[in-house]
Amino acid sequence: MSKPSPDLGINADDVAGYLRAHPGFLADYPDLATSLEIPREQGAAASLSVYQLQNLREKNRELEVRLAELIGIAGENETLMQRVHALTLAVLRSTTVESTLRGIVSRLQEDFRSERVRVLVYGGQQHLPDEPWLVREPRGAAGLPEFGDFLGQQQPVAGRLAPNRLRRLFGADAEDVRSAAMMKLGDEAILAIGSTDPDRFAPGMGTLFLKMIAATASAGLFRAREAA
Repeated sequence: MSKPSPDLGINADDVAGYLRAHPGFLADYPDLATSLEIPREQGAAASLSVYQLQNLREKNRELEVRLAELIGIAGENETLMQRVHALTLAVLRSTTVESTLRGIVSRLQEDFRSERVRVLVYGGQQHLPDEPWLVREPRGAAGLPEFGDFLGQQQPVAGRLAPNRLRRLFGADAEDVRSAAMMKLGDEAILAIGSTDPDRFAPGMGTLFLKMIAATASAGLFRAREAA
């Protein structure tokens, strides 16, 4: 509580208010900056200059930690860009729908270290050979009621999928998938990546790279189909 000054008729609140209104006060009276004492949570009181120096050091440490985090994120993004580039090259080298899909799956498994990759084909590519990563739906989109809302949008989905979606995509491996990402490939297929790590894919994660992968794969399939 503020104590009134019998000599000046002012209290501590008046002094504090004046200093707030005149932030340059200590520049005119620099001797006060070294004589004022600031109470600390731990240890003895410190002069204002020492207090400011300690605060600056703490802020510098916080900035260094943040900078290190940003550098780490930039490095991870650069690595992802290189992998997306390798995926793009693999798609460009492919000349058929089959080789395009094989290249996509191979790059995702090797470069992105994806544990389980599936391509659910529903758009008329039923002549493809049997592969562990290939799932067919000969009835088209009508045969995928559990994906109805997803097929009506263009955005990738990441997180924990509903059990019926997991079973449709991953079959016997569905119980091992704790998180997954789904991407729509044009109007003919769904590309899915499953992981045993529940934190590998999350609803709040950025989807930029998933969109890039989906766009590359979709363009590759369209190109191969037109060339057939």
